[in-house]
Amino acid sequence: MSKVVGNAEEAVSDIVDGSSVTVGGFGLCGIPNVLIHALYERGSTNLETVSNNCGVDDWGLGILLAAKRIRRTTGSYVGENKEFERQFLSGELEVELVPQGTLAERLRAGGAGIPGFYTPAGVGTQVAEGGLPWRYDGRGGIALLSPAKETREFDGAPFVLERGIRTDFALVHAKYGDRDGNLTYEMSAQNFNPLCAAAGRVTIAEVEELLEPGEIDPMHVHTPGIFVQRVVHTPDVVKRIERRTVKS
Repeated sequence: MSKVVGNAEEAVSDIVDGSSVTVGGFGLCGIPNVLIHALYERGSTNLETVSNNCGVDDWGLGILLAAKRIRRTTGSYVGENKEFERQFLSGELEVELVPQGTLAERLRAGGAGIPGFYTPAGVGTQVAEGGLPWRYDGRGGIALLSPAKETREFDGAPFVLERGIRTDFALVHAKYGDRDGNLTYEMSAQNFNPLCAAAGRVTIAEVEELLEPGEIDPMHVHTPGIFVQRVVHTPDVVKRIERRTVKS
């Protein structure tokens, strides 16, 4: 049965207020921008997002953030979004910062059905011991702190317990996709996309080139179709560079 839907608006039509959504991409590379815009147009709010970062002020998840549609976000990097900083410090946004490798493994674990795992990353810091600000109160104080996590020794070394991440929906971007939902990402756009695709209970993929089943060499499939519920053909994707630098 073909998993292709008519347009992005139809694909995100059941992402309701309060949904949790994991979003592929790294910076602006490989982000599912067409699906993000469709979600913005739908008007869903109080969203909980999981993504390496939250876009920039006027692109990617940044447009949902600017419209105050995101209640809580989990990620690793926030340095290119001034509105993100403002909302976090003013108490409008709850933020869980996670070491990047840990975030990747939490998504991978969630997609593999693994509820938790132990890692050395964060041992001896507030990541493990708790006390990181998750939400400020808007008056210079802290309204919500991160909790302490379980630690345990293995072979004489300490490790901290991290939970796998599973979300209601996942939005990803692929270069190639077939009607069965098999996906191939282009070069560095692989980044978080395969991990996010597996972590969503309902995964929606926008693809630049829509192919027939069998046209993707099985050796080149990065995300098998079993992880993907909907495919949207988006041939005219606008891709932006997060920060352009030139060498003199």
